[in-house]
Amino acid sequence: MPDKPRSYKAAGVDVDAGYAVVEKIKKHAASTHVPGALGNLGSFACFFQPDLKNFKEPVLVASNDGVGTKVKLAVALDKHDTVGIDLVAMSVNDLICSGAVPLFFLDYIAVHKVKPEQVEQIVAGIAEGCRQSGCALIGGETAEMNDLYQPGDYDLAGFAVGIVDKANILNVERVKVGDVVIGLPSSGLHSNGYSLARKVLGEADYAEMLTPTKIYVQEILGYLKSGVEIHSIANITGGSFYEKLARAIPTKVNAVLDPQGWQPPPLFKKIQEVGQIEPKEMYSAFNMGIGMCLIVPPSEASKIQGRVIGKITEGNKTVLIEGIG
Repeated sequence: MPDKPRSYKAAGVDVDAGYAVVEKIKKHAASTHVPGALGNLGSFACFFQPDLKNFKEPVLVASNDGVGTKVKLAVALDKHDTVGIDLVAMSVNDLICSGAVPLFFLDYIAVHKVKPEQVEQIVAGIAEGCRQSGCALIGGETAEMNDLYQPGDYDLAGFAVGIVDKANILNVERVKVGDVVIGLPSSGLHSNGYSLARKVLGEADYAEMLTPTKIYVQEILGYLKSGVEIHSIANITGGSFYEKLARAIPTKVNAVLDPQGWQPPPLFKKIQEVGQIEPKEMYSAFNMGIGMCLIVPPSEASKIQGRVIGKITEGNKTVLIEGIG
């Protein structure tokens, strides 16, 4: 009969490695400091004091997400900083759809075995994503679970909180027949559709597929602060156009997209051809080169650095893609 473990480390959990991680990541968290981030004043929680003087009716907005099977690529290439950027992007890009300014971010990293250098890479990417979006990385958690995850595996979850004045919340009811859909280009696959993309392409295109998700926060905040009239925004992630753009329109209209309005990057064409994937499935699983859709009055279209890719018509809350369905 095997000897029973007589310590936490013998059971597979190295608390000393966890302590080493904390020391390594302090500098990365510090690099994201913004006014209001008070640091870790207590032992078990993090603190943020928002400046509310410019808000009449401040509303906190929260979002959480992960990176999905994109982490499999990071493990295969032993490159872990870009998925940290993805982790932040997935949450703050959702926050900005409501018009909220991101305030702070927390991460959760679950691993088979804590490798301080690997976790530091991940957190360095998270810090970069926070800097890009203007929010503070105020805390997080790393959990070692060697009996739950396979050797080399890990998973990520992120949590973002933002703020917006109640009167400025972007509401789908603002959308009107005659509005246009502006597409902002993506940086690639972002963080969705990877289970399918990996099966189609294999490891040959892993490096390209590891390109981090574009963070749109500062761009869209710039439009809002300059007075551009934006009625609604859709973050094109899982479910792509058919599901995510449908969330951004009210019940009595349709969003009709013209796929001739933009040219998807070559990677999408390669996935479709190699995998022999039907067009509608492509527009359901992938962003096809459009990371964010802004619905605006036609008069505002020229003020936004994007392409007009569709229009709002009378309907029943359906997304239609011309020539595809």
